[in-house]
Amino acid sequence: MAEFLLIHGSCHGAWCWRDVIPELTSLGHSARAIDLPGHGGDLTPNSKITLNSYAKTILDAIKKPVTLVGHSMAGYPISLAAEIAPEKISRLIYLCAYVPVPGLSLASLRKQATRQPLMPALMRLEDGQSYRIDPNQTKELFYHDCPQGTTKYANTRLCAQAIAPQETPCALGARYASVPRSYIRCTEDRVIAPEHQVTMTESWPAEDVYALPTGHSPFFADPAGLARLLNRISR
Repeated sequence: MAEFLLIHGSCHGAWCWRDVIPELTSLGHSARAIDLPGHGGDLTPNSKITLNSYAKTILDAIKKPVTLVGHSMAGYPISLAAEIAPEKISRLIYLCAYVPVPGLSLASLRKQATRQPLMPALMRLEDGQSYRIDPNQTKELFYHDCPQGTTKYANTRLCAQAIAPQETPCALGARYASVPRSYIRCTEDRVIAPEHQVTMTESWPAEDVYALPTGHSPFFADPAGLARLLNRISR
């Protein structure tokens, strides 16, 4: 059975995996989630958060090889973690996540999409180093297909997102390329346009690309279905 390490996306924390972890455990796997710097219970100041510190936090949490799952923004730090220490990662799984492109930061890659559904909801903070998501727009963007109560639960936990990690290109080479990888597209996504997810994986082997009929938060919308798909990929 696999050991899963689950990495959240922008403004979220380990809390977003609450329903997936028991589903994976029921399938016989080991699963845990961590907070990246500045998220959840981690109080690192935004001024000290970098893409490298994200990757270091991930690698520090790994004692034996894991199946590393990254949601949304986490596509960048899980990729960098694989470049730094590929021996710690059995497989990378991108969950409706950004796949790094040479020379492009996440912010630049996001601008390559033909649609920018998230941009109107981003509120840059006075520190100039972070942003938040407009709580009045989270339901329609992130949780439109999730159970009642999800938006309230999430809005009380969503945090400021450091900008620096998203404006840093991710240099990848042969070490990253040596790690097997899979992608899960969310076909009803309202944050990362589904067609952009297709573009990011159009050169991937078909057997490494999967789909879920959910929005951007499958860990809430269909935790059991997501767990079954992660189980299938891990096997």
